[in-house]
Amino acid sequence: MAKQTFRGDWVLPFSMFFGSFAWSFVFVSLPFYILKMSTMDAAATLRWTGWILGVSSLVTVVTAPFSARFFGERHPKRSYILTQLLQGGGFFLMAGARTLPELFFSRMLLGFMGAVSTFAFIMVGRSGRDVRRGIASIQSGMTLGQVLGPAAGALVAARIGFRFSFVAAGFMLWACSALVAWGVPNRPVEWCPHERPQTASVKEVATVCLLVLAGSTQVFFLTAILPQILPLLGVAKSNMLEVSGFLLLATGAAAAVGAMLAPRVGEIVGDRRTIVWFLAASSLGLAALAAAPDVWSFGVLRFLQVLCIAPVFPLSVAAIAQRASGTAIGIVNSSRIAAAFLGPVIATTLLAWMPPGAVYLVLAGMGLLVVPLLAGLSGPGGFAKEARS
Repeated sequence: MAKQTFRGDWVLPFSMFFGSFAWSFVFVSLPFYILKMSTMDAAATLRWTGWILGVSSLVTVVTAPFSARFFGERHPKRSYILTQLLQGGGFFLMAGARTLPELFFSRMLLGFMGAVSTFAFIMVGRSGRDVRRGIASIQSGMTLGQVLGPAAGALVAARIGFRFSFVAAGFMLWACSALVAWGVPNRPVEWCPHERPQTASVKEVATVCLLVLAGSTQVFFLTAILPQILPLLGVAKSNMLEVSGFLLLATGAAAAVGAMLAPRVGEIVGDRRTIVWFLAASSLGLAALAAAPDVWSFGVLRFLQVLCIAPVFPLSVAAIAQRASGTAIGIVNSSRIAAAFLGPVIATTLLAWMPPGAVYLVLAGMGLLVVPLLAGLSGPGGFAKEARS
């Protein structure tokens, strides 16, 4: 049994890495696949592109709490395996789509299947292991997959074909389900009645949602406005794609490193202090982007800013993971997914009305507004947890 538990410590992050890799592997080539498939005019094709790319996450934001409540609460491992199998089938449907409505329907079905990361967080929270390290490992694996997947996906789609990349991603997800079936214990550790901690309050769950939403928005906003801000930083039009790739790679690397360092920093400083200090530091770093004179200083500041914000998610979720219901964890995870939409929408909307520096200041202010909420939270196992002696 000890050996099985040890396998579970690395199998779940490894599976989440390949699952995230598969999704980003496909996502990067979708706009070009849509353009190739479309028989409509440019404006209609652009509208379809936005909806096809966004519908999966949009549906998942709504369905994740319900799937966690009705399926993941009692059987998170089974739910994880089944979801990965169904999502793999959804990628096969994408490979067989011949029209844009068919492709849209396939992506919508993927959203209804829920977010496997929700079930992964529930498994970690019920495992009886070090929750902070478990969630940080999952977050690092997901981030690395998101960083490495696009480059590999673009290469495969260009050399072999779009449909083959969809099929390959489907088989990756099936392999992930098999890996979890083999490596994660069948029965999570049960709490004894006298040991079960107090249930997470609505206030704690709401605060974690706001923390995750504010922190993740500071990560996801930049990609959408890179074409507009890079010329202002002195980047030539011919080099914009390469520089964008460098900035996104640096962002992903910082997020992965920050998530891996989160448990250790939390042990030394204390979870609540770490969240407060790092969220405040990230917000200040975001504001400092307004003063960057060139793209290199901008890249360094962005790396440091994401490095600061990365520990906020795993430590915030770990604070309630052992005491929260599956529905609550699903809602928290929906906040992270929602930030992937809100970040670009807020950034592009603000940029239409104000200069980039003002956009950074507004987003930084949104992060700082969340910090005072942590001061009023206390209780067993909550954010008031101090550093270990």
